[in-house]
Amino acid sequence: MKEALFYKKLKNKVQCNLCPHNCVIEEEKTGKCGVRKNIEGKLFSLVYNKPVAIQVDPLTKKPLYHFLPGSKALSIGTVGCNLFCLNCQNYHISRANPEEYQVNEVSAEQIIKLAKENKCESIAFTYNEPIIFYEYMLDIAKLAKKNGIKNVIVSNGYINEGPLKELCKYIDAANIDLKAMDNKFYEKYCGARLSPVLNCLKILKKEKVYFEITNLIIPGANDKSKDIERLVKWISENLNDIVLHFSRFFPMYKLEDVKETPIKTMEMAKKIGEKYLSYVYLGNINSESNTYCAKCNKLLIERKGYFVGRINIKNSKCTGCGEKIIGVF
Repeated sequence: MKEALFYKKLKNKVQCNLCPHNCVIEEEKTGKCGVRKNIEGKLFSLVYNKPVAIQVDPLTKKPLYHFLPGSKALSIGTVGCNLFCLNCQNYHISRANPEEYQVNEVSAEQIIKLAKENKCESIAFTYNEPIIFYEYMLDIAKLAKKNGIKNVIVSNGYINEGPLKELCKYIDAANIDLKAMDNKFYEKYCGARLSPVLNCLKILKKEKVYFEITNLIIPGANDKSKDIERLVKWISENLNDIVLHFSRFFPMYKLEDVKETPIKTMEMAKKIGEKYLSYVYLGNINSESNTYCAKCNKLLIERKGYFVGRINIKNSKCTGCGEKIIGVF
């Protein structure tokens, strides 16, 4: 355990100010995430140094298509989450209690060593929601920075402004789930609110952290053309030209009775997205995922599944026409 950051004492209770839930927690209880506990009037992280998943992944898998294409990331995650998504694909760890997993502690120094041994250019905080293991993530990220290793988060973006701005000092890239442009959707499907996620995206932009956005299209929930257009238009107007991934839904967790997203819906989403943005991709679908120059249509990045082939980008520009390409290459 480690004493948590971003909380205040309230007599025998504490208030966690890490995420917008701002949980007021009684003694011996945890917040909504299940991993931040009030012990004798102090808030502690129960998952510090306790990853339940460590794996080497292609960075493309996160997905990050325009950040160090072809590189590897050491991916880590713990148990717990601050959202309650009905479609969660990692519910076996996101909804687990720390006591359910008996794991050996892995220090920040050991994570850096593993990244170097596996020739990983980055460390990705992923699998569950990395915000809830903030202290562990921050200590690793600081050490990674000193060792020339990049830091990547794959997050729901449900974090308060103060903790996010501190994290931005050490994070190089992110993929943020923007689940819908509808607060009722967030309340029903995630147990959360939309506005903090939008604020997170704006802060990442202001703090100059490179990020891409993923939107999972769930039939009957956020799959109408007006839903998709509203989302993409907001991105264009508030964040400028951002790489966007539309991901195909498959029956999962508490939404097993919902059918997978039709291919035609995915194609419709891509068509709408490309009205506003230069680079729009489809995920969880057997379709081409290559990157082509938005100006001259030259093949820029060749992908086969999660693996990258040819890259025709030099100094962040298309080798064909010299167009500046969004991303970090």
